[in-house]
Amino acid sequence: MADTPTKEPLVLVAGDTWAWIRSLADYPATTWTLTYYFRSRQHEFSFSANAQGDDHLVEQLKAATAAYHPGDYDWQAVVDDGTTRATVMRGRVRVLPDPLNTGAGFDGRSHARRVLEALEAVIERRATSDQQSYAIGGRSLQKMRAEELIKFHAEYLSIVRAEDAAAAIAGGHPSPKNVGVRFNDV
Repeated sequence: MADTPTKEPLVLVAGDTWAWIRSLADYPATTWTLTYYFRSRQHEFSFSANAQGDDHLVEQLKAATAAYHPGDYDWQAVVDDGTTRATVMRGRVRVLPDPLNTGAGFDGRSHARRVLEALEAVIERRATSDQQSYAIGGRSLQKMRAEELIKFHAEYLSIVRAEDAAAAIAGGHPSPKNVGVRFNDV
């Protein structure tokens, strides 16, 4: 793979082929096996990398990843040479559902976006009963004072904007946070 990433992704899609290369100078693939362990509250899976010279090639085919459940996972990367084992990396990844197998009623919005939309609907007095029943800090949106609604709106708007910026960058677009400025010679 010509453009195989050299770091673990922050977001993976179930049903896609996953691939990255890890170079671990102290743990060459010629003598060490690199295994990734993924765990969420309800699910777990693991897989090992293959040797590509001294590098570790991680590659999970679409048939394997299609079985992985969407959600947020903590992961650990562990190397083992048969006598010694070491945890060499840790991280967190979000596994998105397979877009080809989501089924009817799928809602791909993040939690923050759903809450933001519910807040806006309540503020604009057009909320459905589902939107009014959202709760923040144990209080339903319907029973919040205007000041609280506005405060939470600002917080969730910030979260959604950060998600949008991250998605733009992941999609190869410039961050919407950056503003381009050009100076012309006069």
